[in-house]
Amino acid sequence: MTSTPALHTTNEAKVREEICLTGASLYQRGYTVGTAGNISARLDDGWLITPTDACLGRLDPTDIAKVDLAGNAVSGGKPSKTLALHRGIYARNGEARGIVHTHSTHLVALTLAGTWSDQDVLPPITPYYVMKVGHVPLIRYRRPGDPQVAEQIAALADTVRAVLLERLGPVVWERSVAQAAYVLEELEETARLWLMTNPRPVPLAEAAIEELRTVFGARW
Repeated sequence: MTSTPALHTTNEAKVREEICLTGASLYQRGYTVGTAGNISARLDDGWLITPTDACLGRLDPTDIAKVDLAGNAVSGGKPSKTLALHRGIYARNGEARGIVHTHSTHLVALTLAGTWSDQDVLPPITPYYVMKVGHVPLIRYRRPGDPQVAEQIAALADTVRAVLLERLGPVVWERSVAQAAYVLEELEETARLWLMTNPRPVPLAEAAIEELRTVFGARW
């Protein structure tokens, strides 16, 4: 078992707290249940990641696993089994500082019911989905922790900010843990809207999407 040394920097302490606050917020609102999901953050000297089988609603800052740049556990609990997936995203996308993965109900349901396409799991039905989320490809089912999934996601990490794992849920990365959670929330809400409407809404027109690109810099 690894020891738990004092936090190295004030910044690291703040990131640990951000992970705990984000996890609690997602858990309290039903975005994750039980011990499902994980959160990580990039540090200058490695990464922080929630321990394996940890409940995101009851995280302790000192229990969050720290991993050095070589991938060795430094402190805290045993790192999540998705560590390789997280490290692959960070290696490919230099701007990513936080990653959130949940088993959000409506997004998992979307993969069971059938996504819009493998390239875009949902159509561009709202302006904020276009602006805040963008394209989200589907990653076909493989067991949790499968290294091939990590490789697939890493290959996409510098072109999109999220993917949806079939039967497992979303993986989202952004410039901070909090920002990744905001993207995840918008993605989950769009899935909920899509699943609850009948007939299905038509996507925004190309002219409307082009306006969002021009005015807000939307990536679609």
